[in-house]
Amino acid sequence: MNAVDVRGVTKSFGDVPVLRGVDLEVEEGSILALLGSNGAGKTTLVRILSTLSRADAGSAVVHGFDVATQPGEVRESISLTGQFAAVDEVLSGRENLVMVARLRHLENPRAIADDLLERFDLVEAGGRRAGGYSGGMRRRLDIAMSLIGDPPVIFLDEPTTGLDPQARAEVWRTIARLAAGGTTVLLTTQYLDEAEHLADRIAILHEGRIIQNGTLDDLRRLLPSAQVEYVEKKPTLEDVFLALVGRSGDGPAHREDLS
Repeated sequence: MNAVDVRGVTKSFGDVPVLRGVDLEVEEGSILALLGSNGAGKTTLVRILSTLSRADAGSAVVHGFDVATQPGEVRESISLTGQFAAVDEVLSGRENLVMVARLRHLENPRAIADDLLERFDLVEAGGRRAGGYSGGMRRRLDIAMSLIGDPPVIFLDEPTTGLDPQARAEVWRTIARLAAGGTTVLLTTQYLDEAEHLADRIAILHEGRIIQNGTLDDLRRLLPSAQVEYVEKKPTLEDVFLALVGRSGDGPAHREDLS
C-alpha cells in the first residue's frame, strides 16, 4: 500500500513552471529519496504534500487523505522537518520536546520527552540548552520533535545540509531507525551517497519531472556494464575522518547496518 501517491502534479510561480506533471509513489514503511539539483522542484513538491502550498493541477494523497480536500487530516498524519533545525536554542532538549507535546495537547508530555530523548541518544544532553548542541545533536532533536504524536509519514527536506560528516552519519542512523520502526520517509537530498545508503527507492526530479524512479540496482542497470578491474581499495577521507573522531565503528553504514 502506498503512503504517498502523486499523480500529474503541476505548479508554476508566475510564468515559471516548477513542477511539470509529477507522478510519484512511496510505499508504507519505506524510505524514498527524491534527488535533484537546486531548483529542480523538490521543496515545492514537499510543500504541496505537507499542505503548505497548493498544486495548480493533479492530485496528491498522503496516508489516504487528499491534500487539497482533506488538509487537516493530512497534517495530523505527517511531520515535516526542513533544511534547518527548528529548535528553541534557549530551552533545553527536554524542554523543547515537552513544549511540542503540550502544543499537541498530548497526555504525559514529560514521559513523551523522556522516551524520545532515549530513542535519539540524547538522555545525557537532555537537560542542557539546545543552543550548545552540536549540529548532529540539534538535527536529531529536531527530528525527535517532529515525531511527537507518532505521525506515520515524515518528510525530511535536505536534513543533512550544512552538517559535517560525523553529524551526517548520526542523522543517517536516525532515519534508518525510523523506517525500521514502520515510519514512511520521503527524503529530499542533493547528496548521492545519502540516497545510496538510505533509500529503498530513488526518484530523480529534473526540470520539474520525475525522469527515473527505482531501486539503486534498477538505476545502475541504466548504465553499461562496468569493466571489472582488481585494484587496491583505499579508505576515503570520510572513512579516515570518522575513524579518528567518531565513535568506534560508527562510520557511515548501509541501512541494514543502521537499524
